Amino acid sequence: MAFKNVTVAGSGVLGSQIAYQTAFKGFNVTIWLRSEGSIERAKPKLERLKNIYLETLEAMKTNPDAYCRGFTDKEELTDEEIDQLKENAISAYEGLTLTTSHEEAVKDADLIIEAIAEDPEQKIDLYQNFAKYVPEKTVIVTNSSTLLPSQFADYTGRPNKYLALHFANKIWKNNTAEIMAQPKTEQKYFDQVVEFAKEIGMVPLKVLKEQPGYILNSLLVPFLSAAEALWAKGVSDPETIDLTWKLATGAPSGPFQILDVVGLVTAYNIVIMNPEAKDPETVPGKIAANLKEKIDAGKTGVNAGEGFYKY
Repeated sequence: MAFKNVTVAGSGVLGSQIAYQTAFKGFNVTIWLRSEGSIERAKPKLERLKNIYLETLEAMKTNPDAYCRGFTDKEELTDEEIDQLKENAISAYEGLTLTTSHEEAVKDADLIIEAIAEDPEQKIDLYQNFAKYVPEKTVIVTNSSTLLPSQFADYTGRPNKYLALHFANKIWKNNTAEIMAQPKTEQKYFDQVVEFAKEIGMVPLKVLKEQPGYILNSLLVPFLSAAEALWAKGVSDPETIDLTWKLATGAPSGPFQILDVVGLVTAYNIVIMNPEAKDPETVPGKIAANLKEKIDAGKTGVNAGEGFYKY
């Protein structure tokens, strides 16, 4: 085990999942957050995850279909083994440390997982602040959905120890971890991150060349963008678009249900990176406006209790 103390920067949809899953697997986890308000908003997300883990594990006692790959690679468990995993879930929740201090967050970190907003300026600012305190040993990875790690490598102060580690939503169930280096990443740190992914219950997927969106989002983002365009152009409403996709393909979720899980803030940050989004008459501009309206109303997705749907 190359890493023991892990810092997760950010507690959004994926940041909270990454932190909780890592703690569930026995690592010491600190979550860095921007403000005290961010800490208060993070707490119910983490409690919700604890309850999901406990309820799902309990269901596994009687329902084999409840099994989640991120919990354990052993599909058949005794009730006693499941109860032990439930204890791990409680310990993970109780053991998390939340802080707004850059120094406290990283002073003992073996690994930092950056999972803040898809905003280059915010990421650069974070890396530069962490660089003041981060130990020499520390490896840094980004969970950025669409941005290339080479864009930020030099700002970390350790480009040889910097790469991408990208997760899918519901990581306890959809346990993929895409590992992608940038030109200055040393192979041994790439290999350490691959091993770490295995240790926290993920299936490591090696991306051999820098690609915006890795593998998963290179497939997913165009799909979601096409659905958003249909909505923005008034072709159909989100519910009908979702129903069409599910009935025609047998998929369990439609694109707007997926957007609720991803989070509308992330979707908005992605679309506004398109220069066309500045023009309200363009399709990207209309998508941005529609998403902003929902975000301003507090309808940001599953974690908020409402996005395109109510939860």
